[in-house]
Amino acid sequence: MQTILITGGAGFIGSHLTRLFVTKYPEYKIINLDALTYAGNLANLADIEDKPNYYFVKGNITDMPLLQNIFEEHRVTGVLHCAAESHVDRSITDPLAFVKTNVVGTATLLQVAKQSWNNDFDNKIFYHISTDEVYGSLGGEGFFYETTAYDPRSPYSASKASSDHFVRAFYHTYGLPVKISNCSNNYGPYHFPEKLIPLSINNILHNKPLPIYGKGENIRDWLFVEDHVKAIDIIFHKGKIGETYNIGGHNEWTNIDLIKELCRQMDLKLGRPHGTSAQLITFVKDRAGHDLRYAIDATKLKNELGWEPSLQFEEGLSKTIDWYLNNKEWLNNVVSGHYAAYYDEQYHKR
Repeated sequence: MQTILITGGAGFIGSHLTRLFVTKYPEYKIINLDALTYAGNLANLADIEDKPNYYFVKGNITDMPLLQNIFEEHRVTGVLHCAAESHVDRSITDPLAFVKTNVVGTATLLQVAKQSWNNDFDNKIFYHISTDEVYGSLGGEGFFYETTAYDPRSPYSASKASSDHFVRAFYHTYGLPVKISNCSNNYGPYHFPEKLIPLSINNILHNKPLPIYGKGENIRDWLFVEDHVKAIDIIFHKGKIGETYNIGGHNEWTNIDLIKELCRQMDLKLGRPHGTSAQLITFVKDRAGHDLRYAIDATKLKNELGWEPSLQFEEGLSKTIDWYLNNKEWLNNVVSGHYAAYYDEQYHKR
């Protein structure tokens, strides 16, 4: 039986990944380690929290004694390392918090895995989940490839680039069996409403301004989160040790076109006159060091492992909006901060 440690399993991507592994692999023991900082929400996993193969541990990836206890007690055979500080704006305000979690935390986790496995690396995997932002910024043409040189432009992307380098260093220096994936912008259910799409959905619901940086000309490749975790599943089980795989949605949109499409769909779903939501669009001062364009080439993943995204953006956006409209209580709890009480309510009584 495999024992998989998922770090950051109560976050946006992490909760989808945890749910997939818990339900798809009932023979695996799945341990979710999450510090439950502002973006970690155990309510994201309410539907699986009583599954017999699911275990939650509250803690931080910088806590070496805790990690050592988890590896020893549960005999961890695989790591899906998803825990990270991920919001660029927050990294500009407090870069050292990103160094602590993304760099020191990753290095601590690598060291504990190396020590625990003690050079017995058979059937062991350390999978590091990263971002396309480590590659920097593209112009109007071209794509990020697995061989693209790193050129991070924000404290967030610099911290993720550093963590990627540490993972590769442990592979080359110690032979630790690692895999890395770098993904494009994720969207979908359970996304914390500080990010563009859920923030805009919530603001439209409450007739608040929709802030757009600069002129909205920045371009992102959008990946539906359920497609992302399916790719992680395939790479974890079938990808080559020591390899990096780019995961992209093949859906490039400028921020302004994305928001206009979101406004159009929201007006239809809310029964508002066409153009109502678009009137809320407000242009604000551009973010410092704002990368112009990201675009992933995921050909390697398709050719080697057969993965392709299942949804085009308009369809995925529609599914995402529907989820938020059908889960207003979740959204209101997150916006109000009441979601933070879920851990006390559910786990202190056990």
